[in-house]
Amino acid sequence: MAADLSQIVKAYDVRGVVPDQWDEPLAELFGAAFTEVTGAQAIVIGHDMRPSSPGLSRAFARGAAARGVDVTEIGLCSTDQLYYASGAFDLPGAMFTASHNPARYNGIKMCRAGAAPVGQDTGLAEIRALAERWLETGAPEPARTPGTITQRDTLQDYAAHLRSLVDLTALRRLKVVVDAGNGMGGHTVPTVLAGLPIDLVPMYFELDGTFPNHEANPLDPKNIVDLQERVRKEGADLGIAFDGDADRCFVVDENGAPVSPSAITALVAARELARHGGKGAIIHNLITSWSVPEVVREHGGTPVRTRVGHSFIKAEMARTGAIFGGEHSAHYYFKDFWNADTGMLAALHVLAALGGQDGPLSRLVAEYDRYTGSGEINSTVADQRDRLAAIKAAFEGRAGVEIDELDGLTVSSADWWFNVRPSNTEPLLRLNAEARDEATMAKVRDEALEIIRG
Repeated sequence: MAADLSQIVKAYDVRGVVPDQWDEPLAELFGAAFTEVTGAQAIVIGHDMRPSSPGLSRAFARGAAARGVDVTEIGLCSTDQLYYASGAFDLPGAMFTASHNPARYNGIKMCRAGAAPVGQDTGLAEIRALAERWLETGAPEPARTPGTITQRDTLQDYAAHLRSLVDLTALRRLKVVVDAGNGMGGHTVPTVLAGLPIDLVPMYFELDGTFPNHEANPLDPKNIVDLQERVRKEGADLGIAFDGDADRCFVVDENGAPVSPSAITALVAARELARHGGKGAIIHNLITSWSVPEVVREHGGTPVRTRVGHSFIKAEMARTGAIFGGEHSAHYYFKDFWNADTGMLAALHVLAALGGQDGPLSRLVAEYDRYTGSGEINSTVADQRDRLAAIKAAFEGRAGVEIDELDGLTVSSADWWFNVRPSNTEPLLRLNAEARDEATMAKVRDEALEIIRG
């Protein structure tokens, strides 16, 4: 096909519409290019439940095997299950998923051995360049001896590894509603939670890449309405929602109220610091709540602030030897999971924390949710740089106000802060604001929005 790879090779992964933007022959070229760039002798591949995933995954395997590389297919899996396989087998890996995107999309998340990320600066640009060359000149010469393609089931081992990283021995009986959104959580959750004192209420566990019930993106409030209602109806202790490839988890309390991913980050950080003797670095991006660095310091840790985006988080995890990292987007990264993100391990921490004491989740997380936030507010603008400059000019020089430009523009004082970041793919500015009380937050939010939309 006459593919435009600039449209589908993103900053961190491959993502596009099938078959309009990419197809199985192109997946085969990606497989060959991936093995060439990583220098792999063997790789591991997994895929989600999308209708196009098995064919694309097998095509990628063919491309790799034709270059003499041995391929282990682990079949249906969550993205963090693929990271587990990459870490446990010490092999480069490829996961076929488009996460929470609509059904017609698919993609590839790639990693080097030990689940080390492959992004634009760590191999993805070279993979694209090779695939583009071969599209013009024809497929590369096959190896004299092709590699093998074998299958291996890793679900039980993945579940056992996760459970070895959380002390679940003191867990009281909990009633837990889980919304898998017809995604890979429906595949992994029953095995991971098997045998625990949990009354599981499953929602949308049927694997269906057409997403017949709602989009598998729990950060959009409309996609957790069913979960909130079910938690209240069942009188459950909490609800958990996973995205399509089940690498992110989102939590609601016993009242159906959403729990901020920043509060989950702070809670898990405190638990991970306790596991590591009260010492260690904790990564948080710059739009997580003030609560996160506060809790980290209170528990003996060192907070490390970074830009938004998993490549920056993983790079800082590796650089600092951090034991845990969290993002506002409900991605959670663990040193003991090869610095990779796993929503399932974060969910186990929440269950262990709640089940290890007698109070409700709302009371437990209140300790970690100390401020009032706006959530992310997107505004379409004609000129991102012009609007950022206008904000800087409006706040620069005000008494007690500090400005930094680590990622977009962060403006802060003793009682509030806000960050405005440009989207890399759309003409948008993204605003996040937080303050010590609702009135202050609303005032700061509205002033920033007036300038942004001015």
